[in-house]
Amino acid sequence: MPTTRRNDPDACSFLDTDHRHVKKMFKAYGELVESHAASTAQKKRELANEICMELKVHTQIEEEIFYPALRQAIKETDLLDEAEVEHASAKELIAQILDATDIDEKFDAKVIVLGEYIDHHVKEERNEIFVKARAARGLDLVAMREQLAQRKEELMEELGAVA
Repeated sequence: MPTTRRNDPDACSFLDTDHRHVKKMFKAYGELVESHAASTAQKKRELANEICMELKVHTQIEEEIFYPALRQAIKETDLLDEAEVEHASAKELIAQILDATDIDEKFDAKVIVLGEYIDHHVKEERNEIFVKARAARGLDLVAMREQLAQRKEELMEELGAVA
């Protein structure tokens, strides 16, 4: 089986596109927090919901497709264990954000902390997990990209969003 070349659009580049998209949304949320305008509560709720939906879908496709394939292709899986624990922490915060009735300082803090968790997680994926994935023999990351894209589209449709 072929090894993925660095410049091929692959599973890692697909996942990283999600990372960049969510980072922009967190930045926009931070700008809303900084504005202190009373009219931002509804915008913050909508943006937080969108961030949470994106992250729910992203973590699910990683856990269903990317991580299991990588577990079979590499020897050291401690990074994947850590990534799954990070996902669990993020999912807990996502649930708290989605369940929140008030858009107050605690709500803002939860969204901001979620952004920090995700930023840390993304750095580990980019610098360690993606490097190992691209170096793994027999792991077709180009074909996996298509699987991830298809599953993401299915999940977004289930959640009533557009991929």
